Amino acid sequence: MQKNVVSHIALMVALVALIAAGMMVFGSSMGLWDPITGFVASRKYHNLLGYIVVAVALISLVSGIVVKTDSPKARGTVKSVVALLLGIAMLSPMLKGIIIEPVKYPPIHDITTDTQNPPQFEFLTDSRIGAKNTLVYGGADIATQQLQAYPYIQPIMTDLPADSAFVKALDVAKAMGWVIVDQQPQTQRFEATARTPFFNFADDVVVVVTSVELGSRIDLRSVSRIGRGDAGVNAKRIKEFSQRFAESL
Repeated sequence: MQKNVVSHIALMVALVALIAAGMMVFGSSMGLWDPITGFVASRKYHNLLGYIVVAVALISLVSGIVVKTDSPKARGTVKSVVALLLGIAMLSPMLKGIIIEPVKYPPIHDITTDTQNPPQFEFLTDSRIGAKNTLVYGGADIATQQLQAYPYIQPIMTDLPADSAFVKALDVAKAMGWVIVDQQPQTQRFEATARTPFFNFADDVVVVVTSVELGSRIDLRSVSRIGRGDAGVNAKRIKEFSQRFAESL
């Protein structure tokens, strides 16, 4: 009986810790708090919760060995092992970082397909909700860091006329879940807000389509509202947009 009680406690601790970790990551998406609140809490407490779960699970397993009981142990052992696996899973990002050297991203959060003449925001301003980063482009230093880290970020060239490219770009943005906050068909440009899947951080995007001799050119710029660096999120967003646009042709 004692073994089953201890293993049950271990499993309950693991489940509660897993729910707490999930709430820190997705709580902002549920409207419970700001993205930075969940992010900071996760940085502080995620690994601690994982350590607690592993420790409690190990205590449960050891108690099953040293405590003699006439009742079956199989069910209790399974619960303890499940709790241990959940704890290890929670610590897996940290363990992965120890085993595999993590990717180092430059401390920038403003990525564009045109570093010489980056698309400008006209509707969104520095007063947008929760923004601590400016929409004023950082200049040559930011451009140099981007080109070194993300040389594949390039304008999208298409043989579609500008009007058609604009409509298709808008469709791709909507398919990616961006919230379109302003669109100007006359000048083939729109602005949108995208959310990260984890912690629900807001990034702002401007897309501009221009006519060229053999079709049109699409330029994008994606800027994080908060944080010095973006862990490569804005570059990944532009890359995904480019891939989706190409696949839609």
